[in-house]
Amino acid sequence: MIYSRPRRRFSTTTTVAHGHVTPPKPGEELHVTFIDKEGSEHTFEVSAGDNLMDIAQAEDLEMEGACGGSCACSTCHVIVDDPTKYDAMPEPSDDENDMLDLAFGLTETSRLGCQVKMSKEIDGVRVRLPSMTRNLQAADFKGAKKE
Repeated sequence: MIYSRPRRRFSTTTTVAHGHVTPPKPGEELHVTFIDKEGSEHTFEVSAGDNLMDIAQAEDLEMEGACGGSCACSTCHVIVDDPTKYDAMPEPSDDENDMLDLAFGLTETSRLGCQVKMSKEIDGVRVRLPSMTRNLQAADFKGAKKE
């Protein structure tokens, strides 16, 4: 007697890419310009709702995002060039402000890229990437819960 085992089915799932952004629909494009550490400008057409960290990573700009966009580090720190655009953004949360305190080169118009979502109000925003970042996370501090 021959014993046969049920065949295992082979399947694949689509890869979820870190830094996923949604291509803009025609006529609904928003624009963002990143100024890198060397001073070069990179302008992209993006969709409403995409955050600056995901956009930068999808476009291979040098932005780490060590915590994956969970507002637990400051490696996606950006500096908004235009105070008017900065004022048009929603206020940073207490968590974001806590992480910004750890950022290198903090300014009055600093934000975390993972927390800034593109919208019509900030269309055309220009952000600078700081010359360096600090990879300090909440878990690095005494009393913080380490996993």
